[in-house]
Amino acid sequence: MPKEVLERVLKAAAWAPSGSNIQPWNCYVVTGAPLAEIKKRASERVAIGDDWDEPEYQMYPPAMKAPYRQRRAAFGEQRYGGLGIARDDVEGRQRAAVANWDCFGAPAALFCYIDRDLGSAQWADVGMYLQTVMLLLRAEGLHSCAQMAWSVYRKTVADVLSPPDNLILFCGMSIGYENPEQREDRYRRAPLDETVTFVDG
Repeated sequence: MPKEVLERVLKAAAWAPSGSNIQPWNCYVVTGAPLAEIKKRASERVAIGDDWDEPEYQMYPPAMKAPYRQRRAAFGEQRYGGLGIARDDVEGRQRAAVANWDCFGAPAALFCYIDRDLGSAQWADVGMYLQTVMLLLRAEGLHSCAQMAWSVYRKTVADVLSPPDNLILFCGMSIGYENPEQREDRYRRAPLDETVTFVDG
């Protein structure tokens, strides 16, 4: 993974929208031996059934209402169904999830942190920044996958990266080249009239 490509992407991504130019993202780009160490430690935790780290933010509401609950269920059905894993196959789903901790085989990862004293508007800025990074990676011929899943092993990541205590790990992002032999179908999206209202003058 050429470092100059990643530097070019991240320099351009720094111009992502940011309210009052706060730029609340704090990123670590990891390759080589440090990334191999993070993957190894996370995989070891999975292998021994180690509990996830206590959450520092809530990924999903505990009682998700319609239509979001149905969309999430449909995603799970499509993803695991495409892998030939039945809905009640808990072990199969866990095996599929293990790929997260190997960054899906990618040679580079970005771990994105945000200061715990910032608010929801700054979290939105971080989301726009990450989207910008992902689009710029595609322009360079690279693929990526943002992974909130890394937040459940945040202590493992911190053991290698040593981030300041004031930062929360929001997500990881796997970065690499697409393996065309493992291409998956695109996940279904809601029709436009479910998510967009046009108000004409």
